[in-house]
Amino acid sequence: MTTEQVEEKVRETLHAVALDRVRAPGDLAEKVVRRRSRRRFSQVAGTAVTAAAITVGAVLGFGGGGAVDQDRPVRPAASPEGWKPWQSDAPGATERGCLVDGSALYCAGSKYDAAKIDANTGERLWTVKVNREGDAMSKPFAVRDGVVYAYRNHTAENLPNGDYAGGTDLMAVDADTGKLLWKVEMPQGDRAAMLIDGAVLAKTPSPRTVSALDPLTGKTKWRHTWDKGIVCQRTVLSGAPYLLCMRDAEDPGDTEVFRLDPATGSAEKVTTVPGAQELMGTSGGRMVLSGVMDADGKTLPLTLVSSSGERTSYSYRVKGKLATLDVIGDRLISVSQEGKASAYSLTTGKTLWTGPVGVEMGDGEPVPGIASPVVSERRGVVYFFSPTGDLSGLDLRTGEQVWRSHADAERPKPGPNHWDEPQVLLYEDVLVVGYGSKTVSLLPRIGD
Repeated sequence: MTTEQVEEKVRETLHAVALDRVRAPGDLAEKVVRRRSRRRFSQVAGTAVTAAAITVGAVLGFGGGGAVDQDRPVRPAASPEGWKPWQSDAPGATERGCLVDGSALYCAGSKYDAAKIDANTGERLWTVKVNREGDAMSKPFAVRDGVVYAYRNHTAENLPNGDYAGGTDLMAVDADTGKLLWKVEMPQGDRAAMLIDGAVLAKTPSPRTVSALDPLTGKTKWRHTWDKGIVCQRTVLSGAPYLLCMRDAEDPGDTEVFRLDPATGSAEKVTTVPGAQELMGTSGGRMVLSGVMDADGKTLPLTLVSSSGERTSYSYRVKGKLATLDVIGDRLISVSQEGKASAYSLTTGKTLWTGPVGVEMGDGEPVPGIASPVVSERRGVVYFFSPTGDLSGLDLRTGEQVWRSHADAERPKPGPNHWDEPQVLLYEDVLVVGYGSKTVSLLPRIGD
Protein backbone atom coordinates (compact mmCIF):
# COMPACT_ATOMS: atom_id res chain seq x y z
CA MET A 1 0.00 0.00 0.00
CA THR A 2 1.43 3.40 -0.98
CA THR A 3 1.81 6.30 1.44
CA GLU A 4 -1.09 8.11 -0.22
CA GLN A 5 -3.32 5.04 0.18
CA VAL A 6 -2.34 4.64 3.84
CA GLU A 7 -3.12 8.28 4.59
CA GLU A 8 -6.45 8.09 2.77
CA LYS A 9 -7.32 5.01 4.84
CA VAL A 10 -6.46 6.97 8.00
CA ARG A 11 -8.82 9.73 6.88
CA GLU A 12 -11.64 7.28 6.12
CA THR A 13 -11.26 5.48 9.45
CA LEU A 14 -11.14 8.61 11.61
CA HIS A 15 -14.03 10.24 9.81
CA ALA A 16 -16.18 7.18 10.51
CA VAL A 17 -15.09 6.29 14.05
CA ALA A 18 -17.03 7.30 17.15
CA LEU A 19 -15.38 7.08 20.56
CA ASP A 20 -17.68 6.92 23.57
CA ARG A 21 -20.45 8.17 21.29
CA VAL A 22 -18.45 11.34 20.59
CA ARG A 23 -17.48 11.60 16.94
CA ALA A 24 -13.92 12.58 16.14
CA PRO A 25 -13.49 16.25 15.19
CA GLY A 26 -14.02 16.92 11.50
CA ASP A 27 -10.35 17.62 10.74
CA LEU A 28 -8.85 15.20 13.27
CA ALA A 29 -8.08 12.88 10.37
CA GLU A 30 -6.08 15.56 8.63
CA LYS A 31 -4.26 16.37 11.87
CA VAL A 32 -3.25 12.75 12.28
CA VAL A 33 -2.16 12.57 8.63
CA ARG A 34 -0.12 15.74 8.99
CA ARG A 35 1.53 14.42 12.16
CA ARG A 36 2.22 11.14 10.40
CA SER A 37 3.84 13.04 7.52
CA ARG A 38 5.88 15.13 9.92
CA ARG A 39 6.93 12.06 11.84
CA ARG A 40 7.99 10.44 8.58
CA PHE A 41 9.83 13.65 7.70
CA SER A 42 11.65 13.58 11.05
CA GLN A 43 12.51 9.90 10.77
CA VAL A 44 14.60 10.66 7.70
CA ALA A 45 17.14 12.07 10.17
CA GLY A 46 16.44 9.41 12.75
CA THR A 47 15.01 11.90 15.26
CA ALA A 48 11.76 13.65 16.13
CA VAL A 49 11.45 17.42 15.89
CA THR A 50 8.32 17.68 18.04
CA ALA A 51 6.79 19.06 14.87
CA ALA A 52 3.25 18.69 16.16
CA ALA A 53 4.05 21.65 18.41
CA ILE A 54 5.39 23.85 15.59
CA THR A 55 2.91 26.54 14.61
CA VAL A 56 3.03 29.22 11.96
CA GLY A 57 2.12 32.47 13.64
CA ALA A 58 3.15 34.75 10.79
CA VAL A 59 1.09 32.96 8.15
CA LEU A 60 -2.02 32.99 10.33
CA GLY A 61 -1.66 36.67 11.16
CA PHE A 62 -0.78 36.33 14.85
CA GLY A 63 2.16 38.74 14.66
CA GLY A 64 3.72 41.59 12.76
CA GLY A 65 6.93 41.92 10.81
CA GLY A 66 9.91 44.20 10.99
CA ALA A 67 12.94 44.52 13.19
CA VAL A 68 12.86 45.69 16.80
CA ASP A 69 14.44 49.01 17.75
CA GLN A 70 16.90 47.88 20.41
CA ASP A 71 16.96 51.33 22.09
CA ARG A 72 13.21 51.87 22.20
CA PRO A 73 11.52 51.41 25.59
CA VAL A 74 8.20 49.63 25.93
CA ARG A 75 5.49 52.12 25.00
CA PRO A 76 2.35 52.82 27.06
CA ALA A 77 -0.87 51.23 25.85
CA ALA A 78 -3.62 53.15 24.09
CA SER A 79 -7.13 51.74 23.85
CA PRO A 80 -9.07 51.96 20.57
CA GLU A 81 -11.88 54.50 20.43
CA GLY A 82 -15.10 52.99 21.79
CA TRP A 83 -13.39 50.00 23.42
CA LYS A 84 -14.06 48.87 26.98
CA PRO A 85 -12.84 45.69 28.73
CA TRP A 86 -15.22 42.82 28.10
CA GLN A 87 -15.58 39.09 28.50
CA SER A 88 -18.03 36.61 27.09
CA ASP A 89 -18.97 32.97 27.32
CA ALA A 90 -20.47 31.98 23.98
CA PRO A 91 -20.63 28.19 23.56
CA GLY A 92 -20.50 27.21 19.91
CA ALA A 93 -19.15 30.53 18.57
CA THR A 94 -15.43 30.75 19.42
CA GLU A 95 -13.97 27.34 20.31
CA ARG A 96 -12.12 26.99 16.99
CA GLY A 97 -10.53 30.42 17.36
CA CYS A 98 -10.77 33.86 15.80
CA LEU A 99 -8.95 36.29 13.57
CA VAL A 100 -8.89 40.08 13.87
CA ASP A 101 -9.75 42.41 11.01
CA GLY A 102 -10.26 46.08 11.79
CA SER A 103 -12.59 46.36 14.76
CA ALA A 104 -14.12 42.91 14.25
CA LEU A 105 -13.35 39.37 15.30
CA TYR A 106 -14.28 36.57 12.91
CA CYS A 107 -14.58 33.31 14.81
CA ALA A 108 -15.88 29.76 14.53
CA GLY A 109 -17.12 27.13 16.94
CA SER A 110 -19.15 23.96 17.27
CA LYS A 111 -22.44 25.72 16.39
CA TYR A 112 -21.22 28.33 13.91
CA ASP A 113 -18.80 28.00 11.03
CA ALA A 114 -18.40 31.77 11.13
CA ALA A 115 -19.41 34.43 13.63
CA LYS A 116 -18.67 38.17 13.60
CA ILE A 117 -18.01 39.77 16.97
CA ASP A 118 -17.51 43.47 17.72
CA ALA A 119 -13.94 43.73 19.06
CA ASN A 120 -14.88 46.82 21.09
CA THR A 121 -17.83 45.32 22.98
CA GLY A 122 -17.86 41.55 22.49
CA GLU A 123 -21.32 41.76 20.90
CA ARG A 124 -22.13 39.04 18.37
CA LEU A 125 -23.17 40.69 15.09
CA TRP A 126 -24.01 37.73 12.83
CA THR A 127 -23.47 33.99 12.56
CA VAL A 128 -23.34 31.26 9.92
CA LYS A 129 -24.70 28.01 11.31
CA VAL A 130 -22.77 24.79 10.84
CA ASN A 131 -24.01 22.28 8.31
CA ARG A 132 -24.76 19.39 10.64
CA GLU A 133 -21.73 18.44 12.75
CA GLY A 134 -19.55 21.49 13.35
CA ASP A 135 -16.69 20.08 15.37
CA ALA A 136 -13.76 20.73 13.02
CA MET A 137 -11.04 23.03 14.33
CA SER A 138 -10.85 25.52 11.46
CA LYS A 139 -11.56 29.20 12.00
CA PRO A 140 -12.07 31.83 9.26
CA PHE A 141 -8.68 32.30 7.63
CA ALA A 142 -8.87 35.64 5.81
CA VAL A 143 -10.86 38.82 5.19
CA ARG A 144 -10.42 40.94 2.06
CA ASP A 145 -12.54 43.55 0.27
CA GLY A 146 -15.53 42.98 2.54
CA VAL A 147 -15.52 39.20 2.20
CA VAL A 148 -14.75 36.62 4.92
CA TYR A 149 -13.26 33.30 3.84
CA ALA A 150 -13.88 30.25 6.01
CA TYR A 151 -14.73 26.54 5.94
CA ARG A 152 -17.77 24.37 6.55
CA ASN A 153 -18.94 20.79 6.14
CA HIS A 154 -20.31 20.22 2.64
CA THR A 155 -22.95 17.60 3.35
CA ALA A 156 -25.62 16.88 5.92
CA GLU A 157 -26.41 13.36 4.75
CA ASN A 158 -25.57 10.04 6.34
CA LEU A 159 -23.57 7.42 4.50
CA PRO A 160 -25.36 4.17 3.48
CA ASN A 161 -24.11 2.48 6.67
CA GLY A 162 -25.64 5.21 8.82
CA ASP A 163 -22.38 6.96 9.67
CA TYR A 164 -21.85 10.63 8.98
CA ALA A 165 -18.68 11.79 7.24
CA GLY A 166 -18.78 15.45 6.36
CA GLY A 167 -16.27 16.77 3.85
CA THR A 168 -15.09 20.34 3.53
CA ASP A 169 -16.41 23.40 1.74
CA LEU A 170 -14.46 26.59 1.25
CA MET A 171 -16.99 29.38 1.65
CA ALA A 172 -17.13 33.14 1.14
CA VAL A 173 -19.34 35.26 3.40
CA ASP A 174 -20.30 38.94 3.20
CA ALA A 175 -18.45 40.63 6.09
CA ASP A 176 -21.27 43.12 6.73
CA THR A 177 -24.28 40.82 6.64
CA GLY A 178 -23.02 37.25 7.09
CA LYS A 179 -24.71 36.23 3.82
CA LEU A 180 -23.18 33.17 2.16
CA LEU A 181 -21.84 34.30 -1.24
CA TRP A 182 -20.47 31.00 -2.58
CA LYS A 183 -18.96 27.68 -1.59
CA VAL A 184 -16.66 25.19 -3.29
CA GLU A 185 -16.10 21.60 -2.24
CA MET A 186 -12.55 20.63 -1.29
CA PRO A 187 -10.97 17.20 -0.73
CA GLN A 188 -12.10 15.72 2.55
CA GLY A 189 -10.24 17.16 5.52
CA ASP A 190 -8.15 19.73 3.62
CA ARG A 191 -8.46 23.17 5.19
CA ALA A 192 -5.46 25.11 3.95
CA ALA A 193 -6.71 27.75 1.53
CA MET A 194 -5.01 31.14 1.25
CA LEU A 195 -5.34 34.49 -0.50
CA ILE A 196 -3.22 35.33 -3.54
CA ASP A 197 -3.35 38.29 -5.91
CA GLY A 198 -6.84 38.37 -7.41
CA ALA A 199 -7.93 34.94 -6.17
CA VAL A 200 -8.28 32.39 -3.40
CA LEU A 201 -5.90 29.44 -3.70
CA ALA A 202 -7.37 26.13 -2.55
CA LYS A 203 -6.66 22.45 -3.00
CA THR A 204 -9.60 21.46 -5.19
CA PRO A 205 -11.05 19.39 -6.80
CA SER A 206 -8.44 16.69 -6.05
CA PRO A 207 -5.68 16.28 -3.43
CA ARG A 208 -2.98 16.91 -6.08
CA THR A 209 -4.52 20.02 -7.62
CA VAL A 210 -4.61 23.64 -6.50
CA SER A 211 -7.13 26.03 -8.04
CA ALA A 212 -7.32 29.81 -8.15
CA LEU A 213 -10.91 30.76 -7.36
CA ASP A 214 -12.56 34.08 -8.16
CA PRO A 215 -12.96 35.81 -4.75
CA LEU A 216 -16.48 37.07 -5.57
CA THR A 217 -17.98 34.07 -7.36
CA GLY A 218 -15.87 31.02 -6.46
CA LYS A 219 -15.44 30.16 -10.15
CA THR A 220 -12.16 28.55 -11.17
CA LYS A 221 -9.68 30.84 -12.92
CA TRP A 222 -6.91 28.23 -13.38
CA ARG A 223 -5.65 24.93 -12.00
CA HIS A 224 -2.26 23.39 -11.42
CA THR A 225 -1.78 19.65 -10.84
CA TRP A 226 1.39 17.83 -9.74
CA ASP A 227 2.38 14.24 -10.42
CA LYS A 228 1.27 11.23 -8.42
CA GLY A 229 3.76 10.29 -5.72
CA ILE A 230 4.62 13.94 -5.06
CA VAL A 231 3.53 16.03 -2.06
CA CYS A 232 3.54 19.83 -2.15
CA GLN A 233 3.34 22.43 0.60
CA ARG A 234 1.88 25.84 -0.20
CA THR A 235 2.63 29.42 0.76
CA VAL A 236 2.36 32.98 -0.58
CA LEU A 237 5.03 35.66 -1.12
CA SER A 238 4.04 39.14 -2.34
CA GLY A 239 0.70 37.83 -3.58
CA ALA A 240 2.15 34.94 -5.61
CA PRO A 241 1.66 31.27 -4.63
CA TYR A 242 4.66 28.97 -4.19
CA LEU A 243 4.79 25.18 -4.01
CA LEU A 244 7.47 23.21 -2.16
CA CYS A 245 7.39 19.71 -3.59
CA MET A 246 9.17 16.43 -2.83
CA ARG A 247 8.62 12.73 -3.31
CA ASP A 248 6.03 11.16 -1.02
CA ALA A 249 8.42 8.50 0.27
CA GLU A 250 10.42 7.54 3.32
CA ASP A 251 13.41 9.09 1.55
CA PRO A 252 11.81 12.12 -0.13
CA GLY A 253 15.04 13.48 -1.61
CA ASP A 254 15.45 17.19 -2.33
CA THR A 255 12.74 19.87 -2.18
CA GLU A 256 11.88 21.74 -5.37
CA VAL A 257 10.41 25.24 -5.08
CA PHE A 258 8.03 26.54 -7.77
CA ARG A 259 6.36 29.90 -8.26
CA LEU A 260 2.89 29.89 -9.81
CA ASP A 261 1.85 32.94 -11.79
CA PRO A 262 -1.14 34.31 -9.83
CA ALA A 263 -2.89 35.30 -13.06
CA THR A 264 -2.36 32.16 -15.16
CA GLY A 265 -1.10 29.39 -12.87
CA SER A 266 1.96 28.75 -15.03
CA ALA A 267 4.75 27.20 -12.97
CA GLU A 268 8.36 28.40 -12.86
CA LYS A 269 11.00 26.51 -10.91
CA VAL A 270 12.72 28.86 -8.47
CA THR A 271 15.30 26.64 -6.78
CA THR A 272 16.05 23.22 -5.35
CA VAL A 273 16.80 23.01 -1.64
CA PRO A 274 18.87 19.98 -0.64
CA GLY A 275 17.01 17.41 1.45
CA ALA A 276 13.46 17.25 2.74
CA GLN A 277 12.17 20.59 3.99
CA GLU A 278 9.26 21.54 6.23
CA LEU A 279 7.62 24.92 5.61
CA MET A 280 7.51 26.84 8.89
CA GLY A 281 6.21 30.19 7.68
CA THR A 282 7.29 33.37 5.93
CA SER A 283 9.45 36.25 7.13
CA GLY A 284 10.27 39.49 5.35
CA GLY A 285 9.37 38.19 1.90
CA ARG A 286 11.19 34.89 2.40
CA MET A 287 10.04 31.33 3.06
CA VAL A 288 11.36 29.79 6.28
CA LEU A 289 12.15 26.09 5.84
CA SER A 290 13.43 23.58 8.38
CA GLY A 291 15.47 20.57 7.41
CA VAL A 292 16.08 17.47 9.49
CA MET A 293 17.84 17.48 12.83
CA ASP A 294 21.48 16.57 13.14
CA ALA A 295 22.52 13.30 14.74
CA ASP A 296 22.45 14.63 18.32
CA GLY A 297 18.90 15.95 17.90
CA LYS A 298 19.85 19.44 19.05
CA THR A 299 20.45 21.46 15.87
CA LEU A 300 17.74 22.24 13.35
CA PRO A 301 18.98 23.49 9.96
CA LEU A 302 17.02 26.47 8.64
CA THR A 303 16.90 27.76 5.08
CA LEU A 304 15.38 31.08 4.10
CA VAL A 305 14.37 31.26 0.43
CA SER A 306 13.54 34.53 -1.32
CA SER A 307 11.10 34.96 -4.21
CA SER A 308 14.05 34.84 -6.61
CA GLY A 309 15.42 31.63 -5.11
CA GLU A 310 18.26 33.20 -3.13
CA ARG A 311 19.00 31.03 -0.10
CA THR A 312 20.33 31.85 3.38
CA SER A 313 21.19 29.01 5.76
CA TYR A 314 21.27 29.02 9.56
CA SER A 315 21.56 26.44 12.33
CA TYR A 316 18.97 26.78 15.07
CA ARG A 317 19.99 25.27 18.40
CA VAL A 318 16.99 23.58 20.02
CA LYS A 319 16.91 24.05 23.78
CA GLY A 320 14.79 21.54 25.65
CA LYS A 321 11.57 19.92 24.49
CA LEU A 322 9.54 22.42 22.51
CA ALA A 323 6.00 23.38 23.45
CA THR A 324 5.73 25.86 20.57
CA LEU A 325 7.99 27.31 17.87
CA ASP A 326 6.60 30.19 15.81
CA VAL A 327 7.77 32.35 12.93
CA ILE A 328 6.70 35.87 13.88
CA GLY A 329 8.07 38.78 11.89
CA ASP A 330 11.85 38.48 11.67
CA ARG A 331 12.11 36.07 14.59
CA LEU A 332 11.62 32.52 15.69
CA ILE A 333 10.00 32.59 19.11
CA SER A 334 10.02 29.33 21.03
CA VAL A 335 8.80 28.10 24.39
CA SER A 336 10.06 24.89 25.93
CA GLN A 337 7.88 22.61 28.00
CA GLU A 338 10.09 23.58 30.93
CA GLY A 339 8.86 27.19 30.59
CA LYS A 340 11.84 28.84 28.87
CA ALA A 341 11.14 31.36 26.11
CA SER A 342 13.67 32.26 23.45
CA ALA A 343 13.89 34.72 20.53
CA TYR A 344 16.06 33.93 17.51
CA SER A 345 16.81 36.45 14.76
CA LEU A 346 16.08 35.34 11.20
CA THR A 347 18.14 38.33 10.05
CA THR A 348 21.39 37.49 11.85
CA GLY A 349 20.96 33.82 12.72
CA LYS A 350 21.67 34.51 16.38
CA THR A 351 19.72 33.94 19.59
CA LEU A 352 18.66 37.32 20.98
CA TRP A 353 17.66 36.18 24.46
CA THR A 354 16.43 33.27 26.54
CA GLY A 355 14.52 33.44 29.81
CA PRO A 356 11.43 32.38 31.78
CA VAL A 357 8.21 32.68 29.80
CA GLY A 358 6.29 33.72 32.91
CA VAL A 359 3.24 31.49 32.61
CA GLU A 360 2.31 28.10 34.01
CA MET A 361 2.84 25.52 31.29
CA GLY A 362 -0.04 23.20 32.18
CA ASP A 363 0.33 19.46 31.66
CA GLY A 364 3.21 19.67 29.19
CA GLU A 365 1.23 18.25 26.28
CA PRO A 366 1.71 20.10 22.99
CA VAL A 367 -2.03 19.94 22.19
CA PRO A 368 -3.71 21.57 23.95
CA GLY A 369 -0.96 23.76 25.36
CA ILE A 370 0.41 27.26 25.38
CA ALA A 371 -1.03 29.54 22.72
CA SER A 372 1.02 30.76 19.79
CA PRO A 373 2.52 34.04 21.04
CA VAL A 374 1.60 37.39 19.53
CA VAL A 375 3.95 40.33 19.01
CA SER A 376 3.19 44.03 19.35
CA GLU A 377 5.88 45.71 17.29
CA ARG A 378 4.56 49.15 18.28
CA ARG A 379 4.96 48.41 21.97
CA GLY A 380 7.96 46.12 21.67
CA VAL A 381 6.32 43.27 23.61
CA VAL A 382 5.66 39.59 22.94
CA TYR A 383 2.63 38.17 24.76
CA PHE A 384 2.07 34.59 25.93
CA PHE A 385 -1.11 32.87 27.14
CA SER A 386 -1.28 29.47 28.82
CA PRO A 387 -4.21 27.06 29.16
CA THR A 388 -4.24 27.84 32.88
CA GLY A 389 -5.23 31.46 32.09
CA ASP A 390 -1.81 32.99 32.83
CA LEU A 391 -0.71 35.94 30.70
CA SER A 392 2.82 37.25 30.32
CA GLY A 393 4.46 40.05 28.35
CA LEU A 394 8.19 39.97 27.63
CA ASP A 395 10.31 42.85 26.32
CA LEU A 396 11.25 41.99 22.72
CA ARG A 397 14.70 43.53 23.17
CA THR A 398 15.75 41.67 26.29
CA GLY A 399 13.24 38.95 27.19
CA GLU A 400 12.61 40.64 30.55
CA GLN A 401 9.07 40.23 31.86
CA VAL A 402 7.33 43.60 31.79
CA TRP A 403 3.75 42.53 32.50
CA ARG A 404 1.75 39.64 33.85
CA SER A 405 -1.93 38.98 34.48
CA HIS A 406 -4.51 36.21 34.63
CA ALA A 407 -7.69 35.69 32.61
CA ASP A 408 -10.64 33.58 33.69
CA ALA A 409 -10.39 31.05 30.89
CA GLU A 410 -10.70 27.57 32.34
CA ARG A 411 -9.82 24.56 30.26
CA PRO A 412 -12.96 23.08 28.66
CA LYS A 413 -14.18 19.80 30.04
CA PRO A 414 -13.62 16.66 27.93
CA GLY A 415 -16.26 16.29 25.27
CA PRO A 416 -16.94 17.19 21.64
CA ASN A 417 -14.69 20.25 21.89
CA HIS A 418 -11.83 18.80 23.92
CA TRP A 419 -9.43 19.66 21.09
CA ASP A 420 -9.87 23.39 21.72
CA GLU A 421 -6.63 25.35 22.02
CA PRO A 422 -5.94 28.66 23.78
CA GLN A 423 -5.47 31.71 21.57
CA VAL A 424 -4.13 35.23 22.05
CA LEU A 425 -4.73 38.00 19.49
CA LEU A 426 -4.01 41.71 19.18
CA TYR A 427 -6.61 44.36 18.41
CA GLU A 428 -4.35 47.42 18.21
CA ASP A 429 -2.88 47.50 21.76
CA VAL A 430 -5.71 45.39 23.20
CA LEU A 431 -5.28 41.68 23.89
CA VAL A 432 -8.09 39.25 23.07
CA VAL A 433 -7.55 35.86 24.70
CA GLY A 434 -9.77 32.84 24.39
CA TYR A 435 -10.00 29.24 25.44
CA GLY A 436 -13.02 27.18 24.52
CA SER A 437 -16.17 29.29 24.65
CA LYS A 438 -14.66 31.97 26.92
CA THR A 439 -13.17 35.14 25.47
CA VAL A 440 -11.62 38.03 27.40
CA SER A 441 -10.53 41.43 26.04
CA LEU A 442 -8.14 43.52 28.13
CA LEU A 443 -5.57 46.33 27.80
CA PRO A 444 -2.13 45.45 29.18
CA ARG A 445 -0.93 48.39 31.29
CA ILE A 446 2.80 48.49 30.61
CA GLY A 447 5.01 51.52 31.07
CA ASP A 448 2.13 53.78 32.19
